[in-house]
Amino acid sequence: MLGVIGGSGLYSLAGVEGFRPGESRPVETRWGRPSSPVGLGEVEGAPVAFLPRHGADHTIAPHRINYRANIEALRLAGVDRILAVGSVGGIGPGCVPGALVVPDQLIDYTHGRETTFAGPSDPVAHVDFTTPYSPAWRDRVIAALEPLAEIGVPQVLGGVYAATQGPRFETAAEVARLARDGCTIVGMTGMPEAVLAREAGLDYAAVCPVGNLAAGINPGRLEQRAVTAVARAALPLVTALIPAIA
Repeated sequence: MLGVIGGSGLYSLAGVEGFRPGESRPVETRWGRPSSPVGLGEVEGAPVAFLPRHGADHTIAPHRINYRANIEALRLAGVDRILAVGSVGGIGPGCVPGALVVPDQLIDYTHGRETTFAGPSDPVAHVDFTTPYSPAWRDRVIAALEPLAEIGVPQVLGGVYAATQGPRFETAAEVARLARDGCTIVGMTGMPEAVLAREAGLDYAAVCPVGNLAAGINPGRLEQRAVTAVARAALPLVTALIPAIA
């Protein structure tokens, strides 16, 4: 079953063509409660689960998200693959506001977050994370995006996601460092979500609408409202691919 994790502006699948809502399932996991009850439904007959990572009202900051509970709740719901949606700042070529980026690598700059399901008495989880986004699943997502490319939607099919701590935006110097490190987009929620999905045995791929040029590249002041508005405008394009991958 497909699981969709919604980022800023995506709090339900109500606008997805062919979506029929089902029950919302409150889940209490070993790691506590997820950001929201898992919403179950169908897209053209295929089961889908949905979870907004910031909560239904966007009240949970990136560094306070219970990533372990979110991934475990989706696994318990029967999910075997995840499409993660999250707005980002653009750094690299083509990563302009309104573009859709499908990263193939990431660098983790976060700190203090719980990055493993393994507890103090559990064996250490040394998962292979060479390719943080599941290659075959990512290829399927890219194939589903092809019709959008044909109508002129800008896409960047590759790149490095810089996962920063947030909730503040980065400084210009920090973004310059990220660029030197080879990062092409910057967001605040890509880790530990991706590695926890790997530990849980779930395929994971991300589609990232670019909401703004990153600090120092953007000629003006970064305003959350404006960034969210640009990212939200691209979300119908992201949700349009769900029927093809459900």
